[in-house]
Amino acid sequence: MRLVPNTDTVPASVNRYLLPHERQVITVHQHPAILIRPIFEVLVGLAIAGWLTTVFAKNNGIALLVIWILWGILFLRLAVKVFEWAETYFVVTSQRFILATGLLTRKVNMMPLSKVTDMSFQRSTMGRILGYGEFILESAGQDQALNKIDHLPYPEQLYLEVCGLIFKDSGDGGD
Repeated sequence: MRLVPNTDTVPASVNRYLLPHERQVITVHQHPAILIRPIFEVLVGLAIAGWLTTVFAKNNGIALLVIWILWGILFLRLAVKVFEWAETYFVVTSQRFILATGLLTRKVNMMPLSKVTDMSFQRSTMGRILGYGEFILESAGQDQALNKIDHLPYPEQLYLEVCGLIFKDSGDGGD
């Protein structure tokens, strides 16, 4: 199953990290569930700000301003998280894994497929309910920049696709 059939759907921000001879196989965002906690924090903050406004700051303009500025900061933090999520891509090419993250400071981690000695995925209860998982990549004797990728959508399909890439030479005689 090909999750992304061609590179027309790959954003330019990811395409610039692909080598000329690489073939892009999979490109996905992290699962939107990664935003659940910041959204929950903003909603709880809104409820607290509303309660504080009605109980303590009815006639106090300074207290009202401070309460809502603090909530605004919480909301801006959520906006940054959403933009970071929109700019985070996990890419599997014919030769390597790439995780591109960051909004202001771009960070690109990669691991060649040939260096992967062990790969697994795990799903928490919440991950099973919402449809995401975590990949764990290991390589021979070295700490890698890319070893855990969390909140990946369709982890079973991704796992099978990646296993097909890693073990393509040991199967039915190759491509």
